[in-house]
Amino acid sequence: QVHLVESGGGLVQPGGSLTLSCAASGSIFSIDDMGWYRQAPGKQRELVATIAAGGHTNYADSVKGRFTISRDNPKNTIYLQMNSLKPNDTAVYYCNTGAVLELNGFRHLELWGQGTLVTVSS
Repeated sequence: QVHLVESGGGLVQPGGSLTLSCAASGSIFSIDDMGWYRQAPGKQRELVATIAAGGHTNYADSVKGRFTISRDNPKNTIYLQMNSLKPNDTAVYYCNTGAVLELNGFRHLELWGQGTLVTVSS
């Protein structure tokens, strides 16, 4: 079994910063792309940022220049450094992976974390 565990959400004032973490646990051989999505109340889930195993990154236009995604491959962990936070960044942030290959050869097509709430408010 492979699980994604997110942490780092919370309440922050506008203009503030937060760092989210997502660790994949289990007998993992490799993970393809990893990333963050978010879902605000009453809205659809949307892409925030992704990072490939080789380090190539992709960002939603709304977060470019403010958010930075990074990855620690040996730890199977990604991070999302969020700066200059705005009230409309308020959402549940979900960690996502592409294909995950376990040591026993089992392949997961996609995994999602349970989500962590980020609230930006004064």
